Amino acid sequence: MRLVMKLFLGFFLIVGIAAFFVMRVFVNEVKPGVRQAMESTLVDAANVLAEMAAADVKAGTINSGSFTRNLAKARQRDLKAMVWRFPKRALDYRVTITDAKGIVIYDSLGRDVGRDNSRWNDVYRTLRGEYGARSSPETPGEEGNTVMHVAAPVYDPGDGRTLIGVLTLAQPNRSIDPFIAASQRAIIERGAWLIGLSALVGVLVTMWLTTGLGQLSRYARAVTAGEPVPPPRRRRDEIGDLGQALETMRRKLEGKAYVEQYVQSLTHEMKSPLAAIRGAAELLQEPMADADRAHFARSILEQQERLTETIDKLLALAEVEQHGWLQTRAPIALPDLLQQTVAAAQVRAQAAGVEVRTDAVADLSVQGDAYLLRQALNNLVDNAVAFSPSGTEVVLRAQVDDGGVRLQVADRGAGIPDYARDRVFERFYSLARPGSGRRSSGLGLPFVQEVARLHDGRVQLQARDGGGTVASLWLPLGMPGPRTRR
Repeated sequence: MRLVMKLFLGFFLIVGIAAFFVMRVFVNEVKPGVRQAMESTLVDAANVLAEMAAADVKAGTINSGSFTRNLAKARQRDLKAMVWRFPKRALDYRVTITDAKGIVIYDSLGRDVGRDNSRWNDVYRTLRGEYGARSSPETPGEEGNTVMHVAAPVYDPGDGRTLIGVLTLAQPNRSIDPFIAASQRAIIERGAWLIGLSALVGVLVTMWLTTGLGQLSRYARAVTAGEPVPPPRRRRDEIGDLGQALETMRRKLEGKAYVEQYVQSLTHEMKSPLAAIRGAAELLQEPMADADRAHFARSILEQQERLTETIDKLLALAEVEQHGWLQTRAPIALPDLLQQTVAAAQVRAQAAGVEVRTDAVADLSVQGDAYLLRQALNNLVDNAVAFSPSGTEVVLRAQVDDGGVRLQVADRGAGIPDYARDRVFERFYSLARPGSGRRSSGLGLPFVQEVARLHDGRVQLQARDGGGTVASLWLPLGMPGPRTRR
């Protein structure tokens, strides 16, 4: 099971169980709570009615006195009440009064007059000076609907202390059942919303956590595969701290390996020119003709220039290879970029007898690092000039192609031999220049390839119709983002 499911199920299980037990407690407490509230109101009403009936009970006119008449009028009222969405049209109260022995002398329903209620808990306890109440089936023998009975003592109005009877006020529990059911239903509905909202929060929290963990996982896989990637997005939490720690560790490990690799490469490439310099220096210590001495001195200068070029280009290549993403992004006008490239190549092109020009360029622009793109084009133009015969031309073009812009450097040189076509982008691999036979550092095209990668682009060399080579640098029109090495 994936981590996202484990987190979600764990969160949902905890919240769901807690919500279930809380709802269960609330639902189970609604019924006794409402009935206790009803009992409290019955106690108040019973004592008020007992005080009102005391005079008629003492006078023996309880069945014909003012208390009975007023209670009968109250029972005939149309209440027209709406209590919490439930209509109430008539009184639910039933009043019974017993004498001091517990014999019923008045029943508002007229059914139990003369019955001995002295053994009922409400009357029995009240006759002994205690609080009396009971709950009994509404219909004897049936356990469904029940009636709550609350009793109050009836005292002699003359001294207020002599017990002359007991008034029992009864109300069916079914009169409050709709309120209990509605309350329980409301609790369940709101509980369901609570669980649903908790599940949504759980999903969002899980997605938030797993998104950060997923970014770290993808970043770690890319680093393991050796792909240059930007560090994880900064976050102000433990996941963000972990991402920064991983990035710091990657930089230290890659920096160490990178230095070792480049020291080995540089050492290998320096052996040949250093050996040539040493040989020429040893020969210069011997007597020789002036022409030979000038030849060996010139050889030393050429090897020194080769070493300098190798070191400079190696440093430039190392700088771009260390970046997994562009450090600078800005709009770049292509006409200006091509004109600057042509201007930078004029001195070397004139010395080689080659003309460098640009075709008409539309007003196009790309997003990226102008310095890196200019250096990449300079490398392509320098290669084209170096391999072009005197009297030919090198042409720079820019055209929209495949959703991006293709920058082309076309020459009329001898082209790329078949055996070298798959190796021209290898570091330190180079071909001998026509005429002089000299080789370059072999770092120019790898540099161009890295610049293309940083810009989400690509570079390729193709044979040109009629002879020569076309070097193409394709760049996207949109904003470049982090991509893997092509």
